[in-house]
Order: sequence, then structure tokens, then C-alpha cells
Amino acid sequence: MLVKSWMSPDVISVDEDTPMMKASIIMKEKKIRCLPVVDKKGKLVGIVTDNDLRDASPSKATTLDMYELNYLLSTIRVSSIMTKNLVFVRPDETVEFAAILMLENKISALPVIHHNSSLVGIITQTDIFKALISITGVYTGGIQFGLSLEDRPGSIGEAADLIRSYGGRIVSILSTREMAEEGRYNVYIRTIPLPEDKIRSLVRELEGRFVVLYTVRDLLDEVESRRIRIPG
Repeated sequence: MLVKSWMSPDVISVDEDTPMMKASIIMKEKKIRCLPVVDKKGKLVGIVTDNDLRDASPSKATTLDMYELNYLLSTIRVSSIMTKNLVFVRPDETVEFAAILMLENKISALPVIHHNSSLVGIITQTDIFKALISITGVYTGGIQFGLSLEDRPGSIGEAADLIRSYGGRIVSILSTREMAEEGRYNVYIRTIPLPEDKIRSLVRELEGRFVVLYTVRDLLDEVESRRIRIPG
């Protein structure tokens, strides 16, 4: 999946001369944690985050009165506090690559730019989560079978065919060699819900032919109510 399909194209940005106070107000009103900074030609020149604003704000212990404080904040421009050493992604790169960039650089959002450095969007951790959910098909497939299969042609097809023979409609198949034993790989097959009696029979046959890591039913009906309520 490509970044351009999951990014937010209507990105909110500011120019280099925007006062820090105005940037802070925009971020609070729009409930966002970062603002790309562009020049007059729309090219990306930096990014300012809520951490940048917090670090640049005067300490609560300041002796300045309110008038002096507001004046100070109005004179600080985002160009003086923004990050210029930017990590970015391009619209035709994959969401997975964007996730790696975020993880390795410990950031929660990436500006999306064309090759001429013009800003075309932003992709956030939330967008990555949405992409992950889409890939797995969890909203339509409430059951996942985790299997350790032999690393040979046809092994996934054999497991999938067995699941289908019990009426399991497959919505996604994911596989990885990471954390798998040598000569094997872990496969995660998600299906639409099945009756309990069919699941039990299917699991028994799967266990007779393959190594079953787990079988899990995701309780999607508990999403809204899944809270820990601490009294007091």
C-alpha cells in the first residue's frame, strides 16, 4: 500500500514568519501535534511540533507579567524553533517504509513531499494504524489462526484449503520468518466468524497436520466497552 492512499492531503501548514503563539493556537484548535513549515513557493523548509513549542515557551517561574509574556511569544517566529533536519516520505513509497522511518527516528508523523520538495500531505501514526487494520481485515474477520509452517512451496495453500473446507472465508493471510524456527515461517490466517463446533473440529484437524501456535477470536463487540473503571 502506498503512502498517497493513506496520507492526509489537506495538510495544515504555516509559513516561516508565523508567530509561535499563532502556531500553538492552530495546533490546539485543530488537535494536531505538528505543523509543516513551507516557504512562499510551498516548498517544505521545516516542521514545528508541540514539543518545540513547549521547549521554546518561557518557564512558569518567569518574572514577566502577562503583557510582557504575550509580547515575547508574539515576537518568536516558527522559523527560529522549527526542526530543519527533516525526515520525509514520498507519496509513491510504501506505508511500511513510512512506518520504518517513524520507528527508527522516534517520530509520530512524516511530511509527504514530491521530488521538487513541495508539500503534498502528511502521514501520522494513526494513519499507519488504519493501514494495518485494513491489511489484516480484522473488522470483517474476527478469527485468526496462527500457524508455524514448513518453509516450502504450497504449505500456506494446504493450510488455507483446510480452513476453507470448514467454511472459513479467508480475509487475510500474513506471513513472516522473523521469530520463526529455522526452516519454518509463521503464518497468520484471518477468517470471518465460524460456529464454535466448526472451530473446534477445524483446530483438531489443523493440529493433526500442522503446528498451531494459537487460535484467537477478536471480541470486536467489546471495543466500545473495553475500559478499566477504577473507583474513586
